[in-house]
Parts: sequence; structure tokens; C-alpha cells
Amino acid sequence: MSTYIVSARKYRPDTFKNVVGQQALTHTLKAAIDSNRLAHAYLFCGPRGVGKTSCARIFAKTINCLSPTADGEACNDCESCRAFNEQRSYNIVELDAASNNSVDDIRNLIEQVQIPPQIGKYRVFIIDEVHMLSPAAFNAFLKTLEEPPAHAIFILATTEKQKIIPTILSRCQIYDFSRITINDMVQQLAYIASQEGITAEPAALNVIAQKADGAMRDALSIFDQVAASSFGNITYQSAIDNLNVLDHEYYFRLMETFSTCNVPEALLIYKEIRDKGFDSLFFINGLGQHIRNMMVALTPSTKPLLEMSDDVAERFVQEARKFHPKFYYRALDLCNSCDLNYRTATNKQFIVELTLIKLCQILETPTPAPGGGGQPIKKVASATQPIAHTATQPAAQPAPQPKADATTAQVQNHAPAAEKAVAQPQVMRTAIHAPATVGLKTPPRIMISKPHIGQPDSSSSAVAAKPAVMAGHRNNEFSLQQLLGAWQRFIDEHPHEKVIINTMRVAQPQRVNETLYEIYVENQGQVEFFNSHRSEIITFLRDAVQNDMLAIDVKIREGGPAPKIWSPRDIVDDMRRKNSAVTTLIRDFELGLA
Repeated sequence: MSTYIVSARKYRPDTFKNVVGQQALTHTLKAAIDSNRLAHAYLFCGPRGVGKTSCARIFAKTINCLSPTADGEACNDCESCRAFNEQRSYNIVELDAASNNSVDDIRNLIEQVQIPPQIGKYRVFIIDEVHMLSPAAFNAFLKTLEEPPAHAIFILATTEKQKIIPTILSRCQIYDFSRITINDMVQQLAYIASQEGITAEPAALNVIAQKADGAMRDALSIFDQVAASSFGNITYQSAIDNLNVLDHEYYFRLMETFSTCNVPEALLIYKEIRDKGFDSLFFINGLGQHIRNMMVALTPSTKPLLEMSDDVAERFVQEARKFHPKFYYRALDLCNSCDLNYRTATNKQFIVELTLIKLCQILETPTPAPGGGGQPIKKVASATQPIAHTATQPAAQPAPQPKADATTAQVQNHAPAAEKAVAQPQVMRTAIHAPATVGLKTPPRIMISKPHIGQPDSSSSAVAAKPAVMAGHRNNEFSLQQLLGAWQRFIDEHPHEKVIINTMRVAQPQRVNETLYEIYVENQGQVEFFNSHRSEIITFLRDAVQNDMLAIDVKIREGGPAPKIWSPRDIVDDMRRKNSAVTTLIRDFELGLA
């Protein structure tokens, strides 16, 4: 029975062209050999499993080859190459510094340096994990490393270059090996699978490559493990089952719950993941990585940062378009906070569930104001939340709201009939300020005004002359009713933008002059959120009224409580209180709210 050899040994590269993912470095080494410009000391550094020791051995074999090929590779036929391949060459000496790190070990090495090569020109001394040498061993090695015999070449290999003393670094040519990319590893694994008669799905090889984290040796070991457990048929499902990898489908399902603000479904998916035995910290880190991948997939210039196969990357690109970039920034911050607080949390399940709840509420919550310490500004109530009514207009409002007339009714034909029946003259607003405290005076709020696009501030614009119209700009006259109609149409055409449409419902424009209008909101968070959508709103309104000079000024209301906006349920309840026939009509015809 033949002896089984693991893939990491069986497919270890023996020529420069077989080295995976280090083309630039191997080209440099071949050029140095071809031009006979060999240094006496080299330092190969980089992550584990990327080919440092393999390149050192190939380099040692090639410089001693008696008849190298035209492309600068070893021939593998001469006596020197055969001795190397059969591991009986005296021209190559390897020392493991992890277990031979004393001064005596270095002295023994120095004694061997004096022996000239039997075949070929050079004796090559490969010291692996050189950073493990003791300080005394480093010092004993300095003189020989700086002035070795002409036939001696040293190749030092390490994964931690920063631990090597500067006097050693200054005596070596340093070559930095890079992490091997996902695509390079997938191609190599596919080649090995074809050589071994193993069928492997590309998605499964991609999972193996991601699990290897840039190390080809790790990828080959994982490949052997999955191939053995799947009896030579490596599928995506067998790969994630054997490697305890959380399927990215769970994360895509979670992103769907975030887009629909579905808290119960998000918690159920998290329970399903825990029931499969996945650690919560592993899950939250994976979720953060998934959100990061969707964020970089959103922009074509950052798409190369996705280290995954093309088909998976394309799916990330499609899914990423469902969210605004600000969602990703806030979501990443929440995942990072959960990761930082997880280790010190008493109830670890609770902190993950709380993070999922916050992620579900991002699209309903305004972005935190700058300098707010990461605390979200209070959420604008949705139409299904209980909302109170007020019958008076705030005293601090600069101009009274116009009463509804026949013209307004024609322009705003989309307004509910029930709302017209109630005939509320004031603007409905959602209460989002803190509850009043009995016995305490609330200090007056400072009015903050945000500048608008292409328009002077409101203090000067109210008395300013009509601005000059630039050539080619639209400047049609329009009424307040026409603007309010366009305002409402924007609300109707963006039903899923809950925060901005609720803000627009509670803050309708009021006229300052022919082209300048102003709205009043309740807090700085609404100001920031409106300004983040300002370009889209202004463009829509200007197109509707055919006037490119239109500008909207946003201010924070000061004074008493703001009127509330009515939900459809509130309107129906008010009609039922005023007319019992409405209750009979709803019961007889089995009516309900859509």
C-alpha cells in the first residue's frame, strides 16, 4: 500500500514558476541569479505558509545547478539538483532557530561555514524562524554574517521581522513575502483537485481559501481535511459544515431584516445560529465583516477589496444597493461597540440581541448629531404609534399656516377625506421631545439655522431684493399651494423613507419671499437628516414648480409643544367619536385600514 503524503508536502513548489502568489519576488530572485549578482545574506520575511522556506530551498538549488534552463530555473537533472531532490546534498544546511537558538548552536554553524562546497559554487545556510535566536546568539553571528567566506550564502527566514535586531537587518537584503490572494489559492486548489481526481465546487474552494487567511500551506491542510470527510466530493455545504463556517446566507437574511426593521425575525435568526453551536462573538464579528463587504461593494472603486470569487462578489454588489452609505457607517460602529463590550458583558446573549435591535432601527432613526457621543437621536414616531392631538399652533411659529380652502383641496387631492372632515387648520406634527418634568422650568431652546443651497440666510433674505435670474434657469411664478402639493407628492412617492417623510409631514414650508421658504423642525437630528436629503428634495420641488431659484431654510422650533401628526387610525377614531354612524358603517361593511 502506497504511503499517503499530505498535499502541503506533495505539492510543495520545487521551481520558481510553481511558487503561488509571489511572482514579483521570484522574478527578482531569478534576475539576480541570471546576472550573477548574488548577495551574501538574505532575509525572507512574511506571514506563515506563504513560501519563504520553499523559495529559500529553490534559490539554493538553482544557484548550484550545473546546467540551468533558459528561463533561469534549475534543471533537476544534474548531480547537484538530484542530490538536493534526494535530500543528500551537503551544499544546503538548514537550522531551526526555534530549537537551536543558543550561542553554542551558532558557533557550530560558524564552524561549518568554513567547509567549501563539494559540488557547485556555494554552500547555502538556511536559518528558519531566525527571530527566535537569543541576543547572545545574534551577537555571536554578526561578524560571520557580515564577512562570510566567498562560497557561503545565508538565507534567514522569519514571520516576525520586528524582533530581529537592527544590526542583523542592516547586513541582509530584505524580501517581504505577501499574503496569497483568494483567487490565487482557489486556482491552485482547483489544480490540485484535478490532479487528485477530486471534484470541488468553486464556492467550496473559496470558503477554504478564506479560512486559510492568506496562507497556502493552511489552505492545503484544510483542503485535505474537507476532501477526506466528503469522500472526494467537496461541496459548499460540506466545506462550511466541516470548517464550522457560518453560511453567508444567514447574514444576507439578517440584512433583509435590517432593511424592513423586522426585530422579531432578526432575533429568531440569531437563535437559529446559536442553536447550530456558533459562538456569539464569532457571529457578531462575522456580521461586521459582512457589513464591511457590502459597504466596499457599494462603490466600484473599492470593489477590489472584496477577496472572494466573482459570482459571490456580484451578489454583494446587488445587495449593497439596498442601503445608503450612512447605514453601513452606523452599522459598523454598532458591531464594533458590541465586539468591544462583549468580553466584559455579564449577559453576552443580551448585548448581541440589543445590537441586532439597534441595527433594525437604523433606518427609522436619524443619524446621530456630530459630537453626540454615539447616542442616537430620538426616533420620529411612525404612523402606527399612538399620537396625541393639539388644537393650538405654537406661539413661536414665524408665520401662521394658511387655512385649507378649495384650491388647496384640489392641489392636495391625495390628502385623506377624513382629515378634511376634521378640518384641523394647524400642521400636524409628531411629538419627539422629552416628557415635561413637573415643577421644573425648561430653558428656552436656541434657534439654529442651517444654510441652504444658493440662498442667503433667512435674516437677510426676507428683505432682500428678488435675486437675479441666471441665463437658462427656470423662474416660473408659483403659489404656496403649488409648493405644498409638490411637497406632499414627494412624501407619497417615497413611502419607505420613513424618517424623512415624517419630518416633512410635521414641517411644511412657510413663505418668506418669492423663492425662499422655511420649515421648522424639533431638534438638531431632524436638521441634519433633512440636510442629508436636501439635494434630492430641492431638485424634486424645483422640477415641480419649474423654478430653479427655490430654496428651503431649516430651523429648529423654539417655544411650546409642537402639534402632532395624525395617523390614519387617529383620523378614524376622531371621526367615530364625532359621528356614531361611522362606527356603524365600519361594522356593517367590515372595513379596515389598508
